[in-house]
Amino acid sequence: MSNIKFSGLKGQALDIDNKDIPSIKEFQKVIPDHYFKCNTLTSLRYLLQSTLIQFFVVLIGLSIPFTINMIPIWIIYSLLSGTTAMGFWVIAHECGHGAFSENKTLETLTGYLLHSFLLVPYFSWQRSHAIHHRFTNNITNGETHVPLVIKGNGITEKAGGEKELYFSNLIGKKNYGILQLVLHLIFGWPAYLFSGSTGGIKYIPSNHFWPKKPFSKALWPSMWAKKVWISDIGVALTIFGVFLFVFKYGFFPVIAMYFGPLLVVNGWLVIYTWLHHTDSDVPHLSNKEFSFMRGAFLSIDRPYGVILNFLHHNIGSSHVVHHVCPTIPHYHAKKATYLIKKAFKKLYLFNPDPIQKALWNIACNCVAVKSDNKSGRYIWQSSYRNKKI
Repeated sequence: MSNIKFSGLKGQALDIDNKDIPSIKEFQKVIPDHYFKCNTLTSLRYLLQSTLIQFFVVLIGLSIPFTINMIPIWIIYSLLSGTTAMGFWVIAHECGHGAFSENKTLETLTGYLLHSFLLVPYFSWQRSHAIHHRFTNNITNGETHVPLVIKGNGITEKAGGEKELYFSNLIGKKNYGILQLVLHLIFGWPAYLFSGSTGGIKYIPSNHFWPKKPFSKALWPSMWAKKVWISDIGVALTIFGVFLFVFKYGFFPVIAMYFGPLLVVNGWLVIYTWLHHTDSDVPHLSNKEFSFMRGAFLSIDRPYGVILNFLHHNIGSSHVVHHVCPTIPHYHAKKATYLIKKAFKKLYLFNPDPIQKALWNIACNCVAVKSDNKSGRYIWQSSYRNKKI
C-alpha cells in the first residue's frame, strides 16, 4: 500500500473486509420503519421549495441586460441559477428510485418532466442508474466512474491503466488534474449519455438516446429499449421549445438563461457522482469479493455545507444510506445517516476534506487501479513503474 495517496479517509475503506458487512436486515433494524416510506405532500413541498427558489433566481436573470458587456455578470448568473436548479435534478432522481410518492403515476410524470427539462432521458437514466446502484464499485459490472485497470484484460476489466498513468506522469500531476477537471465537469455528463464514457466494460459503448447498433444493447434488455424512445420524446419536446424561444428572443437570452445554467447543473451532477464513488484510498472490487452491501458501503459522504445541502436536498451528505436503500426519501436520509454512523462506525465513510480539496485529489491521483490478487480488490495507484508502454 506504499503507493497509495491517502485522502481524508486515512485508508479506512482499505481496512474493511466482507466479515464486517451487515446484511440488509441488520441494516434495516437500525432505521425506524417510517424512514423507508415517502410522503407525497412532503415531497411536493420540497419540489415547491426548489420551484420558488428558481422562480426568484429567474426574476434576477430577467433584470440583467442581454448585452455582450454583461457576459461576466451572466457567468455569475449561470453559476447561481445552475446551482439552485440542481435541486430539480435531485427530486427527479428520487422519482426514478420510487422515493417521491406512493402515487406512481404522479411520481413518474414528475420525474419525466423535470429530467426532460434538464435534457436528461428519464427512463434511460433510470435503467443505467439502477445498474450503477446494483454494482457500485464493481470493476466488471459497475456502470459509472469505472476506472482503467493496469494490465487490464479488456474483457472483465477496462484496459489501459498503465498508459494513462504514464501520460499523467508525462504531463505532470498538476496539468493532468486540470485536464481531468475540465473533461469531467464540462464534457463528462454528455459524454456519458452519448457514449457511456466512464461506464463499465460490460456495457460500453452505450447511448442513452439510441438503444441499438452501432451502440451496445446490453443496458436496454426487454422493454427498456422502448422506454429509451419514450425518454427521447421528452428531450425532443424540450429542445423544440428551446428553439421556439430562440426564434422569438434570439440566441443570447436562451444561452444566458438556459444553456449556461444547464452546464452548471451538469457540472454539479458530475461532482456529486465522482465524489460519491471515487477516492484515492477507496478500492473497487472483483466479482469474487463484491457483494451489494459491500459496494454500497463504499459510497462516500462529504461536507457540502448548510447552503448546498439545503438547495440540493442533502444528496451529497447522506449518500451512503441512499445507496444501501435508495427508496429512503432525502428528508429521512439525514436522520438515517446519523443512525448508521453510530451502528456501523467502521464501515461508514465520511471524508472531511473540503470539496475543492477532494476534487483536486481525485483529479490528480485517481488515474488507474491495480489488482491486488490476494484481496480481490483494485487499488488506486499514484505511479506505475514500467517503461514498456
